[in-house]
Amino acid sequence: MLSCSKEIESPLASTSPTGIPEIKITTLLNNQGIIWGFDILPDGNLLFTQKSGTIQLYDNLTRSTTRITGLPTNISAVGQGGLLDLAIAPDFASSKSVFVTYSITGGFLSLARFTLRGNVATDWRLLHTTESASTWNGHFGSRIAFGPDGKLYWSVGEGGGGSLGGASSPHQNSQRTTTFWGKIHRMNIDGSVPSDNPILPGQTQRSTLYSYGHRNPQGMAFEPKSGRLFVNEHGPSGGCELNRVEAGNNFGWPLYSVGINYNGTTISNGHTAPGIIAPLKTWTPALAPSGLTFINHTSFKDWNGNLLMGSLTRKHLINIKMTNGIPGSETILLPDFGRIRNVKMGPAGKIYVSVEDGGRLLELTAK
Repeated sequence: MLSCSKEIESPLASTSPTGIPEIKITTLLNNQGIIWGFDILPDGNLLFTQKSGTIQLYDNLTRSTTRITGLPTNISAVGQGGLLDLAIAPDFASSKSVFVTYSITGGFLSLARFTLRGNVATDWRLLHTTESASTWNGHFGSRIAFGPDGKLYWSVGEGGGGSLGGASSPHQNSQRTTTFWGKIHRMNIDGSVPSDNPILPGQTQRSTLYSYGHRNPQGMAFEPKSGRLFVNEHGPSGGCELNRVEAGNNFGWPLYSVGINYNGTTISNGHTAPGIIAPLKTWTPALAPSGLTFINHTSFKDWNGNLLMGSLTRKHLINIKMTNGIPGSETILLPDFGRIRNVKMGPAGKIYVSVEDGGRLLELTAK
């Protein structure tokens, strides 16, 4: 049985002894615009970004929000850009460090770190900014995740001047290993290059580049038990993907996709070629995947270990059965709740979901 402020009957409900959990939904916030990224503080409170360019602190006890001051003035909320992801440092209890990604004036994308002191973002430090702009203010990607290796991972979309797949595409950022765009980056917490990062084709030395050939990766999560990294990304017209990422992988964009271009032209004959990693799973028609997290609490019974993924265009949350790193059957959760922008497993069996429609932040628990 689902419940918000009042209980709602739903197909999610199950009282049979099948191991399917009953889910309670609580609406924590409304009317907050687009909550693009969020994370949970050690005290149970939440920090979240609003794409328009602000960060808010949500107090779990008073159910109130406080705006964080001290942000830069060059955040540009144009097109798909704005103040995007946010992640609490693993050592936040001692460092008070928070990482954020945001687009700036001109269509550049930045990754920064600040210290949270009360309601103020202090000691703002810019770690990286793309060397060129997304001149159409699209495909920024931009999720942050911390790996079990203690490294910071950052997804960056293809940027550039537009999106067109195929061998003749003028938008080749994702295949160029001299640009930040179209990559998964791996770095030390201070932004420096790890000594064991791969040297990619065309490079003469290691950089933050970890994998390439990405189009618009907006979900990234590490599997708790195995430590494997999974990334989802938007396809063109069809061909949205779920990928498992390892060092040096090339996922093919813009040369390969099972989708087609928006103008109806073919991109490739399948997604298989020497040196190209095929996706674990694709979706056609497109579902515009965002947010990605693993369920990691025994209260969710048979769902524990499954992968949750938000969909923007289909306006629901997808529960994907995972077996030894391979995606299987899907269950649709939160049908027609709105554009699911982000989902994250929190402590104490709580799953948080941000929904663009109504500017909502939801809390899901099993009972």
